[in-house]
This record gives sequence, structure tokens and C-alpha cells, in this order.
Amino acid sequence: MTVKKIVLALATLGVALTSGAYAQSSKTLHLGTEGAYAPFNFIDKDGKVKGFDIEIGDALCAEMKRKCEWVTQEWDGIIPALKAKKFDAIIASMSINEKRKKEVDFTDRYYFTPGMMIARKGASLKQDALSGKTVGVQVETIHAQFMEERYKDKGITLKQYKTQDEANLDLANGRLDVVMADSAVLEDWVKGNGGYAKFERVGEFIRDPILGNGAGIAIRKGDKELTTAFNKALAAIKANGTYAKINAKYFDFDIR
Repeated sequence: MTVKKIVLALATLGVALTSGAYAQSSKTLHLGTEGAYAPFNFIDKDGKVKGFDIEIGDALCAEMKRKCEWVTQEWDGIIPALKAKKFDAIIASMSINEKRKKEVDFTDRYYFTPGMMIARKGASLKQDALSGKTVGVQVETIHAQFMEERYKDKGITLKQYKTQDEANLDLANGRLDVVMADSAVLEDWVKGNGGYAKFERVGEFIRDPILGNGAGIAIRKGDKELTTAFNKALAAIKANGTYAKINAKYFDFDIR
């Protein structure tokens, strides 16, 4: 092959690689979320998905210069939907733990909040004395896994719900003794439903290996390019102040 032909071949290859990279970067990213886990993700009165997860996702897309669209999916089918390519990533307050890491890859964590239990005011319950009580959790969550494993032989009745709001409503209406969930979610719900004049915490915040070490973005196994892109964008929005502004909009404490 002549020098001229080699140069031409390399130039052609360069164009092809550049075009491929551009096609990848210009492709619309579809982001999966639940839409029923306020204040992290919820549907507003206009039918639009909103919340902390959504604003973080939008900020990451802006940083990556990618067009993104949101897709809502019921929680108990959200990982299967990712695997079926209904969307490219899950940004839905999904905690990183060993069980889920067998099914999906995760980015670095984008927030961490501990678990918490609440009861109606005056219940005066203790975390280590729940025998005979009915505890509500959302199905397929780390909190459900925690209750199943840590309270297996402690005489509780565990009731699982499709959404956290359904569990909270049953607590308010006296059909449950205790609800367990993410502390930020329960604090937000209590605030909007009578406050601690009507409800009370059961014991301290809960930190346990089952609950993982924070929420990450879930991505299909092996998609290292997208995982790396999200991690770089996450570091950038934390460094440039975008993350802090979104945090302050939803919480009066730092959840990083």
C-alpha cells in the first residue's frame, strides 16, 4: 500500500470513528424512574414527573450534553424493564447493594440517607420489641429485604405494598403499626401529613449492610461507557455547585 493510500485509509477510519462517537453522544438517553417516591420522584398535578432524582438526572444530561427523556415504571418491574431495554438507566433512588449488583451495574452513589421506622403518635415502640406488630414496606426494596432478614424470627407480620404512599396511608388509617422506609422519604411524608404531632420515630436511624451505601444510577451490565459518562458528569455537578442547588431545593441537610 502506498503512503498516499495509507493516509487516506487512516483519514477515512478517523471520520468513521468520529461519526460513531457523535452518533452515540447524540442518541437520546431514556431514563427510568418510578414516579411514586416523593420527594425523590413523583408525578405532579400536571402529570409531569418531578423530584430530586429528576433534577439530578436532568443536570447530568445537561453536563453530558445529551438529550434525555423520562420513562415511568412501577418499582417491582424496574430492573427487568432496564434489562429489556425499555430505558438506558434507572435514576430512582435505587440503593446500591450486593443483591442488585448481581443484576445491574451502578455508578458512584449520588446520595445517601439511612433507613427509618415511624409509628402513630403515642405508640412508644422500640425497634427491638416489635413482636406481634404489623410492619409495612414497599415491595422489592432494600427496606423489605431488611425486614425479611433482620426480623425473620421476631414475631412480626410483614405487609408489602406496590408503592410507599400506600403503606404510609395504611399506617395513618391504623391498618399498620409501623412503616419502614428511607428516612428522607418518611420525613417528607410526615411533614405533609400532620407532622410529629401525629407520628413518631421508632428508635434511631437505621444503617445496615443490607441497606447498602447510598443510591446510585443503575445501568445494564457491561455498559462501561455510559457508567463512566455518568460518573464524570456527577463529579462535575458536585464540583460546580449544581448539585448543591438541587439539594437545597429539597432538603435542609446535605444528602451527598
